[in-house]
Amino acid sequence: MKAYLRLCVILGAVYLLFAAGLNMFLADRRDELRGIYRVEAKYLIDEINETGSYDLSKYPHLTGVFPDTGSGLYTSDEHYVIIDAGGRLWRAEYGVDDDSGSLIAVNVVLGCIFLLGALMLIYIGRHLIAPFGRLNNVPEELAKGNLAVPIPEERSRFFGRFTWGVNLLRESIEDSRKREIGFQRDKKLLLLSLSHDIKTPLSAIKLNAKALERGLYQDDEKRREAALSISRRADEIESFVSQITQAAGEDFMNFEVKPGEVFLSEVIAKLKGRYSDRLEASHTEFVIAKYEDCILSCDPDRLGECLQNLIENAVKYGDGKRISIDFSRMDGCGLIKVSNTGCTLPESELTQIFESFRRGSNAERSPGNGLGLFICKRLMNLMGGEIYAEINGGCFEVTLVVKMP
Repeated sequence: MKAYLRLCVILGAVYLLFAAGLNMFLADRRDELRGIYRVEAKYLIDEINETGSYDLSKYPHLTGVFPDTGSGLYTSDEHYVIIDAGGRLWRAEYGVDDDSGSLIAVNVVLGCIFLLGALMLIYIGRHLIAPFGRLNNVPEELAKGNLAVPIPEERSRFFGRFTWGVNLLRESIEDSRKREIGFQRDKKLLLLSLSHDIKTPLSAIKLNAKALERGLYQDDEKRREAALSISRRADEIESFVSQITQAAGEDFMNFEVKPGEVFLSEVIAKLKGRYSDRLEASHTEFVIAKYEDCILSCDPDRLGECLQNLIENAVKYGDGKRISIDFSRMDGCGLIKVSNTGCTLPESELTQIFESFRRGSNAERSPGNGLGLFICKRLMNLMGGEIYAEINGGCFEVTLVVKMP
């Protein structure tokens, strides 16, 4: 806000300097126009000296010329100048245009402009700069994890929806944190419970194994029962391990999909607006093939999220030469294929890339967590679609299969 006030003061000072300079210019111009009668008086003297007479119509600023008759030469209610021409004195009267009204009008206009500008700056300061200043530290506090940061309510039509959106963001982060804590707590309790349950069959296995090792069972029937007991206990442990594996593979992210419909052109327009300039700046050829517009049955935001993930992967793992988007149709579905050149992923890993936290062997030098394609897979399945990947001629191709109504 202080920087904005300094800017307002500077703008006001510049405007006042401009107004003062314009007034000085107009005043000088007025004096210059008023002095033109002297020029006409000089021409009048030359004409009288040459011809002994004069033509007053040649001098628009002179209103009358009167010779010296012995008295009354200096008596007149008009502006005049005394000239010496033809061996005698003359009184040349001239008119003075009163243009002070125009100068006042100019200053009135300048004053109105200054007033309107000041009101505009005050309005911007109150309804844009001040509300933004109050919200300036909110994103930083949210990034630090301070979800209790106060977000002032703004009724301004410029920031009302923004503050509402920030509040939604905070609530979403808080809900996600609560869910994550709940998941972690439940998983921890489950793991502790299963770990405790495993100890019982494990102890039985160890006892039977020691008995067999020491030869405590003399007949075959006893030894067979011990072996069967070990097998049953091993099955129990296997069941517990299966539960642990299932718990570890449960959804750790909340996927919410809102069914809807969207034109393909709208999805591509947003994608193009987001990435065209960025890829052009990195000298990456970004090609969007021609397509026939159609309606897609999906969650528009989630479909856009999937396409963004695919392009981000293409930027991260490609060679930066070319990224393309192609379109086709099959069995009542729209197919959107995102491909990039410079694929170094082995084909043997294609079946694993859609798993959570699974990163290809070509991702060692690129930061990431292995969730991008996993998220795309889950979202497409929830929208009734599909996703698959191929390697074709050194290009990595990922195709989204989207239902059409």
